[in-house]
Amino acid sequence: MFRSLLPSTRRVNDPFLSLQREMNRLFDDAFGGYATPARTGGDGGARLLIPSVDVKETEKTIEVEAELPGVEEKDVQVTLEDNVLTIKGEKKAEKEETKKDYYSCERSYGSFLRSFELPANVDAGKVNATFAKGVLKVTLPKTAAAQAKKIEVKAG
Repeated sequence: MFRSLLPSTRRVNDPFLSLQREMNRLFDDAFGGYATPARTGGDGGARLLIPSVDVKETEKTIEVEAELPGVEEKDVQVTLEDNVLTIKGEKKAEKEETKKDYYSCERSYGSFLRSFELPANVDAGKVNATFAKGVLKVTLPKTAAAQAKKIEVKAG
């Protein structure tokens, strides 16, 4: 099986963790699908974004889908090294508006990084990644030896 390399939250009944999860959910709703624990240092700099990721395992593959709204394909990097799948990138947005009485320019940016430890049975030479409509899909085929084989049971 795989596991995320993000810090775990072991204290499930901790009221401060509950409050933090609720605040993350509120920021997630406000910032378009990203949990946004601020990493600004107080100067309005970049934030660390944590995109939502779904992982599904089938008989033949492990599939990882990451929601990356507003991110362009050129700003996403996927690597597989020592059975660790890493998805990283950067989100940049700029909105400029000029009218007779004023000029407004807003910029936002942030980076993200998600890593997952995978089982040793992934065929690294056949990994495939596609990006469409803000969703990155990484398909990691299992080696032939790792794929489940169904054995027919006959009446004896």
